[in-house]
Amino acid sequence: MSKCVLQPLLNSLVLAALTGGVISLSQAQPQTNGMQTGEALFEVLTSEIALQRGEASLAFNTYLEMARQYKDPRLAQRAMEITITGGSPDLAMQTAKVWDDLSAASDTKPKEILVTLLILSNRWPEAVKPTITLLYQQTPPQQENTLLQLQALLAKAKNESEALRAFYEIASTVKITSKNPSLLYTYAMSAEKVGRIDVMEKSLREILRKNPNDVNALNALGYSLADRNIKLSEAFALITKAHQLSPKDGFILDSLGWVNFRLGKNALALGQLQQAYAIKPEADIAAHAGEVLWVMDRRPKAQEMWRKGQKLNANNPTLKETLLRLKPDWTRENSVAKGAWDGRFAVKITGLTDTKNQGGSGEFSLTQEALKDVLEIRNPMGGSIAKITIMPGEATLESDGKVVAAIDADTLVQNTLGLPLPARGLSNWLKGEVRAGSEASIDQNSQGQVSKISQDGWDLIYTWSNTNCLERLTMTRNSNIGSINIRLFFDRPND
Repeated sequence: MSKCVLQPLLNSLVLAALTGGVISLSQAQPQTNGMQTGEALFEVLTSEIALQRGEASLAFNTYLEMARQYKDPRLAQRAMEITITGGSPDLAMQTAKVWDDLSAASDTKPKEILVTLLILSNRWPEAVKPTITLLYQQTPPQQENTLLQLQALLAKAKNESEALRAFYEIASTVKITSKNPSLLYTYAMSAEKVGRIDVMEKSLREILRKNPNDVNALNALGYSLADRNIKLSEAFALITKAHQLSPKDGFILDSLGWVNFRLGKNALALGQLQQAYAIKPEADIAAHAGEVLWVMDRRPKAQEMWRKGQKLNANNPTLKETLLRLKPDWTRENSVAKGAWDGRFAVKITGLTDTKNQGGSGEFSLTQEALKDVLEIRNPMGGSIAKITIMPGEATLESDGKVVAAIDADTLVQNTLGLPLPARGLSNWLKGEVRAGSEASIDQNSQGQVSKISQDGWDLIYTWSNTNCLERLTMTRNSNIGSINIRLFFDRPND
């Protein structure tokens, strides 16, 4: 088998193309006397034979144990490659950290791979520290290349705001000049996400000094000024110029409508915002158009526009801030992170190739207090199966006296119980709300009740009682294991 070849940092195609390879004595020279023994060679060969027989777990555990025993980073690298080809990204990240720990400080390859795995798994905050360490070891051209590849992956981030905040923390450690206006623009947008408006404005003005006709910089700076309701004459001039350069751009037309609204030209602003929404239906634009309608005392139309925005992305920051500030009748004015539910669940999985249906049923209790959710799962007879505690960035599962921890609650439940239960967003969804942190859409019925939420790949269908209590929640999604259908029935609605 050929030795695994890994492409440069952050090439998203590398993981799919990665193949395993045998570590020969010439490839992995012994770092300790232990690696020179016949026993060590036998373990390597045994691991590769086990891998060829489909026993990847045995091969992985042997390589990782040997890497730690002999302090040999190449054995850790091989263990990591096995996890990647086996489709275990979480395990691959853990093993990449071991590889990095065992490697010489001057060896950048382990850090490149670790950063790759973290970012492709949308763990941008965790990628900050190793990426900064990597940048310190690179030349200026290499640093720029690293940042450009990070920039390319921002569009794929599930949580764009979180990714931009991480990008700002990383990029702030090096000097970004106007020689690369695209990179400087991204840096400016990331600065805005962390509240460094001064850095954003300085960066955008630097771009415009170099290229006065840079449409993105013109629009971004103009919109920022208009949104903060300052320097409106300059904001109008900047956005007008951007609109003249790109008259069919929906986002620029949105900015033009917004600055005209700030200038008190409501009718003109509304027409431009409605035209912008027709060109580019986005939650941001729906938020702006709705606010203009609201101020013009056309409130039913405003609420209709906001509902359209919620169907596009109920987690959009602009839309959420607008609804929180203006408080239309159908939004929750005093939503408190607190609740309790008891009920029963039934899971049905229809396999992609297997004609047999799989699944299970049981009972559950869920309590929410501030930032802490506690989900208890019981069998149909009431016997305890597991207790899952979910907090920001951490989840623990207690079962049979053992406690297992992980970052993601859904993965933890799936790996431990074999049930595809969506634990991390459940307390929000049971209240008819979207979970913060990822895109979501909301549909409402004629009574203003939430009838459907789509988020994290799940479609949620709500059935409410005459007293506005949730009676049943049906959750469906398609996955690599087949079609999943979960039905929740409630004995005690939210308190």
